[in-house]
This record gives sequence, C-alpha cells and structure tokens, in this order.
Amino acid sequence: MNPQMPPKLVLPGVKQLIAVASGKGGVGKSTVAANLAMALHMTGRSVGLMDADIYGPSVPLMFGLGSVNPQTTPFPIEKYGIRLMSMGFLVSPEQAVIWRGPKVAQAVQSFLAQIDWGQLDYLIIDLPPGTGDAQLTLSQSAPLTGAVIVTTPGEVSLIDARKGVKMFGEVRVPILGIVENMSYFEDAGGNKTPIFGVGGGQKLANESKVPFLGELPIDPRVAWCGDNGEPIVRKYPDSAVSKAYLALAKTVADAASKPGTAPLPPVLL
Repeated sequence: MNPQMPPKLVLPGVKQLIAVASGKGGVGKSTVAANLAMALHMTGRSVGLMDADIYGPSVPLMFGLGSVNPQTTPFPIEKYGIRLMSMGFLVSPEQAVIWRGPKVAQAVQSFLAQIDWGQLDYLIIDLPPGTGDAQLTLSQSAPLTGAVIVTTPGEVSLIDARKGVKMFGEVRVPILGIVENMSYFEDAGGNKTPIFGVGGGQKLANESKVPFLGELPIDPRVAWCGDNGEPIVRKYPDSAVSKAYLALAKTVADAASKPGTAPLPPVLL
C-alpha cells in the first residue's frame, strides 16, 4: 500500500458502503441515489444515505427537509425509514459553501466517522459529479464495497462517465456496474421514445468490462417528487420507473454481495 494513503475508516455497524457517482452533473445521479436507497429500504433492508456533495447538497430537498440546529438535532436524521446526512442540514439553502479541497475532504470524513450510523445493511453515498477531492477522499479512506456509475445514453455523458470508471479503477474500488438514467420516454400506448440517445450505458459497460445494471425510463413525476420531498419509488410505487428502481435495487444488492468484478489496473496515488 502507498504509505501516503490514509488508513481505511471503520464503520462496524455498516455492512455495505455503495458509492453512486457520475462523471458529470445533470444525469440525475442524486435522484438515482435517493430512489435506490428508498427501493432498498422498501425491500426490507436498513439503509442510510450520505450526501457527499458539499457544494451542492440535494438530499434535504428530495426528502422534504431543511437546515437544522446541529446543537439540538442528532445526526443522522431519519425520514421515510432512511438515515440521512447532508451538508444541507448544516447551512441554509441560499448559503454557498466556499471551501478549499482539504476542508471538503475533512467534512466528508467527518460525515462517515463522526456520525453514528448504527446498524445498516447499506450506506448509499451520493458523490458529487466529477473526480475531485470528495471522490478521492472516499475512495481512499472509506471501506467502499463498490461504486455504481450513473450515465445518460448520449455520448456527451459517456465522455465523463468513462473518467469516473477510470478513477475508481485507479484507486481499486470495484465497479458494481453502470446504470443508464433517462433511457427513454414511454407513452400510454407503450411506445418508447429514446430522447437522449440509445445504448450508451450498455456501451460503457461493455467497454469497461463491468455489469450493466439496467435502464431507468423518463417520468416527469420523478422531478416533481424530488422537488416536493418524496422519492417517486415511495410516492408512486406502481409506476414503471419505480418498478425499474426496485429491479435496480435487487441487481445492486446482488452485485454488492460479490464485489471485485472490475478488472482495472491499480495506480498508486
């Protein structure tokens, strides 16, 4: 092991830590993380969701919560049966977090090490987009089971998603698989229209030699539910997108039970 790499944190009550990542913003990564966490909970698992996007936290909005007084509020905060932690609980929505990289890394580590997550089957970590300080800190210091990479079908998204795959390979975090968000819109007659391209997620999975975890269709209610504080998997469990999330939860759980499937070479940082 590179002596400059920090020791792994120990979370004795957490069985699986799964990072949800993307190479770029705008692909619905936080929405996927929130609904994946909700879907895992709905299948009987104990789940936590950690919002590691220090600059742009979205978990409080998607779960109908706001900033709180940290002196009187115990963390994590529980909503819909999921234990939550986010920088958005500590600052007001209009307040900008203007921090340099080391302070971001410190905050991410404190969310993991100083929060009593209790006994969890899964702790889902919603990473910020890109391959910066938060991603590197978690990859090197957290005992991650693996990462789920979120992309949309188009090539513009795939360009950056490839970088995310490469980053996790370099820090020796297994890639559990690729999930393609906003794959198509399905009308009432069952006709599917691919608005943002076709097959990008499968293409990336094939290139990277990692599993393809599935497609998530477009549903306008996904955004509405996120804006109104209740993930669509909980609000509309019988919708096509919710059923896709429930299937994704099973696939991710199966992949997490046998990690180490990403045959990418190590690069010591």
